[in-house]
Amino acid sequence: MARIAPPARPRLADRVAAAATRRMFGMPLDPGAVTAHSRGVFWSRLAGEVVLLRARRHLPERLRSLVEHRVAVVIGCPWCIDFGAMLALRAGVGAEELVAVRDYAGSASFSDLEQRAMAFADAATATPMGVTDAMVAALRAELGDAGTVELAHLVALENQRSRLNHALGIPSQGFVDGDVCALPPLDTARPAGSPVTARPAGAPVTAPGRAPA
Repeated sequence: MARIAPPARPRLADRVAAAATRRMFGMPLDPGAVTAHSRGVFWSRLAGEVVLLRARRHLPERLRSLVEHRVAVVIGCPWCIDFGAMLALRAGVGAEELVAVRDYAGSASFSDLEQRAMAFADAATATPMGVTDAMVAALRAELGDAGTVELAHLVALENQRSRLNHALGIPSQGFVDGDVCALPPLDTARPAGSPVTARPAGAPVTAPGRAPA
């Protein structure tokens, strides 16, 4: 349960937004219900997400999904990990790859560019920030200026989403199998070289096939 319950009497606009997300994802999104307490927060978030959905993108969808998921994992936001995993699965990222995001640097599942992008996400999410000139130069060489700016904005945006939702205590909604969401602690919380706990090989890990309501 979130630390703040949704308004007891949602406004008409809130109900319309909830119906729209139910059609898109099979259920209303809890962050929208909770942030409905503040019209400014609710509408600024909604408008920003709609603009981004319609904007031209310079980054491959797979790369965007991996970076967003990595930031959510680093921050530890259960809702964002759950929702982001569902979107990543829709974009064609494998469930085992999502589990491997935790130890992406040692995984053969990701390209050099994907690993550099997730390393950039780590550095930009850290406090103090650890982004270097060399890191950005390497990304510009492959993504160009527009792609690198889009990547930096994506990392900052997912930080905003994950920190807000995590601070409000919004739990996961069960969009995907729990093994994809329940990632082990990050490297900082476990001995170096210890194995990653994941679903046994061959066991299915899939997003639920919810039909829109």
